[in-house]
Amino acid sequence: MTNSPRYDLYGPAFKANPYPTYAAMREQEPVCYHLGLDGEHEIWFITRYADAEAVLRDHKRFVKNYRTTLTTEQRQQLPPDPQLVRMLDQHMLNADGADHTRLRSLINKAFTAQMVNRMQSRVQAIADSLIDRVQEQGAMNLIDDYAFPLPIVVIAELLGVPASDQDRFRVWSDAFLTPSFTPEGWAKTEQLMLAFTGYLGQVFAARRAQPKDDLISALIQAEEAGEKLSEEELYAMVILLIVAGHETTVNLIGNATLALLQNPDQLAQLKNNPALMPAAIEEFLRYDGPVERATMRFAAEDVELGGQLIRRGQPVNVVLAGTGRDPAQFANPDQLDLTRENNRHLGFGFGVHYCVGAPLARMEGRIALDTLLRRLPNLRLAVPVDTLEWRVTPIIRGAQGLPVAWD
Repeated sequence: MTNSPRYDLYGPAFKANPYPTYAAMREQEPVCYHLGLDGEHEIWFITRYADAEAVLRDHKRFVKNYRTTLTTEQRQQLPPDPQLVRMLDQHMLNADGADHTRLRSLINKAFTAQMVNRMQSRVQAIADSLIDRVQEQGAMNLIDDYAFPLPIVVIAELLGVPASDQDRFRVWSDAFLTPSFTPEGWAKTEQLMLAFTGYLGQVFAARRAQPKDDLISALIQAEEAGEKLSEEELYAMVILLIVAGHETTVNLIGNATLALLQNPDQLAQLKNNPALMPAAIEEFLRYDGPVERATMRFAAEDVELGGQLIRRGQPVNVVLAGTGRDPAQFANPDQLDLTRENNRHLGFGFGVHYCVGAPLARMEGRIALDTLLRRLPNLRLAVPVDTLEWRVTPIIRGAQGLPVAWD
């Protein structure tokens, strides 16, 4: 183990194409202790499918809440978290055991399959309205004009917040996903997060006074074994749903479109056989999915994995982008194949933390891509692919913008 970086895991060249680097890590150091984004602390990066599945499956030894790894005495010595941190962190992705079960059960009561099915016609209407706005132009920025507004309108309508505030959600979401390690940067992030929680506080007060048929009202009213969400949990869960509810779908649509435009044979196959779309969505999630790395876990005890000893308390990062290209799991993994069978990717996670919004993201992705290909003939990339700029957020895989044109 060393404090010197052996791989570039954060630079622009890496973000443009991380797959060769992850392939090298998977071959040379599949369980790799390496510097994180802050340049000071090291993280275990897991790039091999079998190891990743083992970590995601084992929620007893690889936990989400760092405090779970501490002794009672160590926990008592920790200073209390600031209120803002508690309001941002107390959601189900950061919970373990009974706390996670309770929080997920409350979400499941509100976030039902019936709700997702009920939204299909609305998602189609939103997709068509977005295409209507740009169709005569012959060109658009696919991210700004289509991939971003579609899921943010959907999640805003599900939650019951004004979709007209989507630009504010985008700024707040970026601040939530991209931490800053400078005092100035953290002060700006803190200011944005205070604005976010202040905004939500007004929405919560309105829903308590007058409940509506929306997800926020359902979360306020939901109970599991006599327990409601605490105020801090309510804030954290709604922020999680806003951020996760649109970020994954934005980049699923963007990455999938780019993959198709770079693989014209697969694009033609999909246009000739739209029934392939469900299988195509799974292949896009494997090939260049929107979540590059799973959210952090911590070793609850000393664990041997891949010939390495992971010490209790050390952070563990499952690299989903690495697992999706593992040749031990997928034949010809660097090839986009929309007819791939047994596509058991980890794009939505695995185990108890499997993404609760996966059915919604899949449905939005299918409708968005089908509408795009059906309504915009001869869709093509409008700039050289090597000029695209990519999101710097470590866990997100997606382009900042995607200029496209059509006839």
